[in-house]
Amino acid sequence: MRVVSAVFAAALTVAALAAPASSQPPVVSRIHDVQDAAHVSPLSGQDVAGVEGIVTVKRPGSLWMQDPNPDTDEATSEGILVFGPSVDTLVDVGDHVRVRAAGSVETSGVFDPASDGIDFYESLEGMRVQVDQALAVGPRNQFGEIPVVGDQGAHAGVHSVRGGLLIRPDDFNPERIILDDTLLATPVADVGDSFTTAVVGVMDYSFGNFKLDVTTPLTRLDGALQRETTRAPSDQEIVVGTYNVESLDPGDGGAFARHAEQVVRNLRSPDLLAIEEIQDNDGATDSSVTDASVTWRLLIDAIRAAGGPDYQYRQIDPVDDQDGGEPGGNIRVGFLFRSDRGLRFVGRPGGDATTPTTVIDRPEGPRLSFSPGRVAPQDPAFADTRKSLAGEFRMRGTKVFVIANHLSSKGGDSPLFGRWQLPTRSSEQARRAQAQVVNDFVDELVAADPQANVIALGDLNDFEFPRRSSCSKGGCSPR
Repeated sequence: MRVVSAVFAAALTVAALAAPASSQPPVVSRIHDVQDAAHVSPLSGQDVAGVEGIVTVKRPGSLWMQDPNPDTDEATSEGILVFGPSVDTLVDVGDHVRVRAAGSVETSGVFDPASDGIDFYESLEGMRVQVDQALAVGPRNQFGEIPVVGDQGAHAGVHSVRGGLLIRPDDFNPERIILDDTLLATPVADVGDSFTTAVVGVMDYSFGNFKLDVTTPLTRLDGALQRETTRAPSDQEIVVGTYNVESLDPGDGGAFARHAEQVVRNLRSPDLLAIEEIQDNDGATDSSVTDASVTWRLLIDAIRAAGGPDYQYRQIDPVDDQDGGEPGGNIRVGFLFRSDRGLRFVGRPGGDATTPTTVIDRPEGPRLSFSPGRVAPQDPAFADTRKSLAGEFRMRGTKVFVIANHLSSKGGDSPLFGRWQLPTRSSEQARRAQAQVVNDFVDELVAADPQANVIALGDLNDFEFPRRSSCSKGGCSPR
């Protein structure tokens, strides 16, 4: 085993490859002294003489090293990440490395790895660890990440009937760890899949999550999860559903056939669908175009080509770049409906992007001033986000008011394993305000007719409980 000495400063520049010539090497700290049982190293701001360890894994611009002689404190990590230009080219896996460094991390409060999930993973950061009997609780995403739990999920839960993990107010499932393909490709996996061997990797932290950077090849064991298919509707039913087409625009090619297949085969061609994330005819091109007629027509044609009915659609074009989503895409909600099974849309012209539909109280029952019409589109609650859309329908002769929604996403919230504990859930205020606007609109309908039939549906983007848990303060236990 060769010994390599490296020095890197605040600028993270690595230099000096040869072992020190002096017979009296400088006094060095141990990795667990640098990591310590805390989020902030007690050596932060000090001139550290150096730390030693064995190189366990390399990647371009960085490497991990681990102390071969750990202490007895489970709360202190024995591994650390070293990074800087070309650092991976200077050493080999297995080398005994001495580095000199100083740095800092954010603070999150009291350090308690025995009961706080974020602290538990911090105590393993940079270390080479193993997950036995890993079970996928989510599909592999476009970044090569697979969320898993160990021991086939024996210590995690509650599990959903489809094999996922249910989030509860006091349990956000810290047992879940993300496998990442930073160092080695991860296999395509779905919920319920497992692997032929234990998962071995280096514990890393990036993009607000602790991740296990896989270092040994994985072979997937198919969990045989199949897409759900609803039962066929009876002749006396009107089936209503909701479906997000994921920023669909005419340039998305095969996405149309994929969505059509799910609508026809898995959802059994519902009578009415609230559709979220339809984009305009030129997609993300930031032009003045807001018309989405081509997008709608391509989707309807794809559904018909898949063996489905000839749907009609209703929607309202937004004001250019005022409804959030992908810049230039002019995302919106709308209705797809079929009229061959007893459903009829009651249309009243005049609704536009900025004019609200209102409830008109009449002796024979309430109706909408515009159908379709937007619900309070100029209310501050809907600034820079999708506006809810109301429509009036006749379902086998019965009047039904339907409100399609796509409330603000959680994109701006701080991560569960991030700096702020409890996590800052800034988007919740917007969603609550939007939900209140819709609730007030429903109250108007019910005030006009206590027996009014109202369906509010869509992508609501929230939990059923008002406050998010954390992985600190004892609310997110790792055990």
